[in-house]
Amino acid sequence: MSRRHAAKKREVLPDPKFNNIVLAKFMNCIMESGKKSVAEKIVYGALEIVAEKTKADPITFFMEVLDKVKPAVEVKSRRVGGATYQVPIEVRPVRAQAVAMRWLKEAASNRNDKTMEAKLASELLDAHNDRGAAVKKREDTHKMAEANKAFSHFRW
Repeated sequence: MSRRHAAKKREVLPDPKFNNIVLAKFMNCIMESGKKSVAEKIVYGALEIVAEKTKADPITFFMEVLDKVKPAVEVKSRRVGGATYQVPIEVRPVRAQAVAMRWLKEAASNRNDKTMEAKLASELLDAHNDRGAAVKKREDTHKMAEANKAFSHFRW
C-alpha cells in the first residue's frame, strides 16, 4: 500500500435502465469474468420478479434491502502483546455498502433456486422481510461485535 497518495476513487457510471449508481455498483459486484451484459440481465430480471411480487418500485425496494443488510459495526483482528483480539470497529458507509452487496451476492448464489435471477429475487424478498442469509450474516456480525465490546479500547 502506497504511503505517498491516497488511492483515487474510480467513478462508476450509472446503470442504463434506472440511471442509478448504486445499482451499477451492484451489477459490477455480480459480474464475473467481465460479462457485464449477463450481470445486467440477472439484476434486471431479479428486480422485475421483485416488482411483480411486491407491486413496489424496484429501486426503492433495492435501496431498502441494502439498508437492512448494511452492517453498522464489525470486528477486526488486532495483535496486542502476543495475543490477538477481535476489536469492534464502526464501518464506514462506503465499506458498509460494499459489504452488504457482497453478502447479498453470496447469499443469493448459495440458494437452491433454478436461475441466478430467481435466487437473487428470493434473497432480496427475504432480506426485505428481515430473514435470509444476508440479514443473518449482519446479525451475526453485530453479535460478535457486541460480545467483544470489552476489547474496544484496543481500537486505534
